[in-house]
Amino acid sequence: MVADTGRFFRAGPAARDRIAREACTPEDILFLKEEGHVPHPCSRLERRSRQFAEAERLSWANRLDYLILVPTLRCNLSCSYCQVSRASLTSTGHDWSEATLAAVLDRIDGLETKSIKVEFQGGEPTLRLDLINAVIERCRRFERSEFVVCTNLQRLDEDVLALFSRDDVYVSTSLDGAAATHLRNRTASSTATEQFLGNLRLLIDRFGIGKVSALPTVDPRSPPEPDELIDAYAGLGFNSIFLRPINFQGFARKRHPDSREQNGEWRRYYERFVRRLIERNWVDRSVVFEETYLSVCLRRVFQPGSERHVDLRSPNPVGVDYVVIDHDGTVYPTDEARMLARSGIIDLSIGTVETGWDTPARQTLDRHSTNAMDPACRQCAYQPYCGRDVIDDIARYGTIDLPRTETEFCRKHMHLFDLIFELVYSDDPAVRHSVSRWLRLPGTPTELGVTLP
Repeated sequence: MVADTGRFFRAGPAARDRIAREACTPEDILFLKEEGHVPHPCSRLERRSRQFAEAERLSWANRLDYLILVPTLRCNLSCSYCQVSRASLTSTGHDWSEATLAAVLDRIDGLETKSIKVEFQGGEPTLRLDLINAVIERCRRFERSEFVVCTNLQRLDEDVLALFSRDDVYVSTSLDGAAATHLRNRTASSTATEQFLGNLRLLIDRFGIGKVSALPTVDPRSPPEPDELIDAYAGLGFNSIFLRPINFQGFARKRHPDSREQNGEWRRYYERFVRRLIERNWVDRSVVFEETYLSVCLRRVFQPGSERHVDLRSPNPVGVDYVVIDHDGTVYPTDEARMLARSGIIDLSIGTVETGWDTPARQTLDRHSTNAMDPACRQCAYQPYCGRDVIDDIARYGTIDLPRTETEFCRKHMHLFDLIFELVYSDDPAVRHSVSRWLRLPGTPTELGVTLP
C-alpha cells in the first residue's frame, strides 16, 4: 500500500481490507503511526512533514536551463527506425538560417539562469560545426555549461575531435549491440559499421568512458540475446544500458508499424534482461551493470526529487525548463512532438524561437499534463512515482481521452513498478546487491520495505 507521500508498505489481504473499511485494529494504527504513514492530528511537525513529502514528489519546473537544438535535419545515414524522418545529406532548406541562428543566440542571451545544458540533435549535428560552436561561444557567460552532441559517429575528423576535446562537451551515440546487429539496424554497410566502432573506441581511448554515452534501439521482434548486448557494452567499458524498443515515431511509423504497442513478449524479454544483469552483478561484484530507466524509476521511489526524467514528472508543464528548437526555428514541447510534426501526423508546436512560445497551444497541453485528477491514476498505488505524457498518447492513439490503463505509457510503467517492488521485497542476496547499487547506496540495505502483519 502506498500513501500520497510515496511511503509504502506491503500488507496482506486482511490488513488491506481493514484499512479500506476504516476498521483498523489498535495494532494497525500503531504500525501506521510509527512508520510515518499517518500523521498525528495534534502534531504540526508531522503534518508539515507529510506535506513536504507530497510536495517533494511533484514536478516544479522553474526557469529555462535546458535547450534541445536541431541545427540541421540532414544526416549521412538512413536507419530504418529513424525517429525524426531525417533529410538527405545533399538536401537544402534543412539547416538553421542566419536569422534562426541569431534568434537562438538572442534567446540564450535572455536566459535568467546560472547554468545551462544544451543538447544538439539532428539529423547529424556535426555536419554544422559552425552552428554548434556559435552556440557554445555564446554560452560562455554562464557559470556552468554542459553540451551534449548526439551523433552517429560516422564522421570524426580533426574539427570534430577538437570540439569533443572540450571538457564541457559530451558525446551521445547509438550502439545496437554486436557489430552484426548494429550493421543490420543502422549502417547496412560493414565498412560503415567498422568505421563507427573504430571512432567510438578512439573517443573512449582518448577521452575516457565518462565522455561518451550510448544506447541501443532494440527491435522487439528479434531482440539480441541479453548477454550479446551486455557484452557489446561491457567490452567498451559501459556499465549502463538504456533498453529502448523502437519508438513509434518518424520513419518507424511506416517501417515498423507494430512498434505502436509493446506486447507481453517484449516485457518478458525486458525482465529477462534485468535478471541477467542481476546475475552478472553477483558473479562479478567488481562492476555493476544497470538498465538505465529501471534505475531511474527505482530512485524515483526511494529518492524523490533526485531525477528530472520527463516521463516521470507530474505535473509535466511544457516550455518552462526546457524546449526543442527545430532546424527551421519552430519550438516544440518535446523531441517526440517534433517527430510527429516532421512525419506529418500532427502539429504540436508551441511557438517559434523568434516570437516565443507563451501561446494557447502550450497552455492547452499544460492543462492536461498531470496525473493528479485522472480517475485511473488516483486508484493506482504507483501514482506518486509516475508521470504524464500527453505527447506519447497523441502519437500512439491520436487522443488523450483513452482510459489510462489502455495506454502503452501506463502498461509500460505498471510493469516497471511491479518489477521494482518484486525486486525490493526479494530475499535473494544477488537481487538485493543490485538494487542497493542501483540506488547508489554504499552497501546492501537490510530492509528496503516493511510489512504490515
